[in-house]
Amino acid sequence: MGVINFFEFINTDFFSWVVLPILIFLSRIIDVSIGTIRIIFVSRGKKNLAPLLGFFEVLVWIVAISQIMKHLDNIACYFAYAAGFAMGTLVGMILEEKLAIGMLVVRVILVKDECQLMERLHNAGFGVTVVDAKGANGDVKIVYTIIKRKELEEALEIVTMCNSKAFYSIEDARTVNQGIFRNSQFYGRSKPGNLSLLKRSGTFRRNVK
Repeated sequence: MGVINFFEFINTDFFSWVVLPILIFLSRIIDVSIGTIRIIFVSRGKKNLAPLLGFFEVLVWIVAISQIMKHLDNIACYFAYAAGFAMGTLVGMILEEKLAIGMLVVRVILVKDECQLMERLHNAGFGVTVVDAKGANGDVKIVYTIIKRKELEEALEIVTMCNSKAFYSIEDARTVNQGIFRNSQFYGRSKPGNLSLLKRSGTFRRNVK
């Protein structure tokens, strides 16, 4: 009796114009969110997780698109599909910010280091590398630090507190090997290890330990 009632329900106008569009909308949010995270994992070199997410992404997408093809005369499904894609993109971006996956390279160019930025970053637990360079107006110092994405806000706060007009740039570090990073168990102290090495950058002249 219950099975009969279920089949009767899915053939009603309420299911076709309300329940089905909602299900398609939710399915699109799920598969687009997974897709956004999958692309991020691909860019981060996560070879194990990216294919797994791709499997579930396509699986959910097939379920959603199959319902669209079965109800081509239902315009509500079209709007639900498009709205789910838009919302899924937003949700995926929010999830990426919350997960804060990967490493970043923060590069700061200083004309004068009056507030001892290198020491402040080091005391906060960040590995620091310094390069002497020349700018348009004379000698400058380039300060490199490789950090986790979730630590970016704190690192930038230290930089701006030292010099609110400091020039800095931020980029993704795809591969980091043998670095000094924060010890998650002891705030403000760095892990023992070798000097930080960024494969994409040039030769570093001096390292602050």
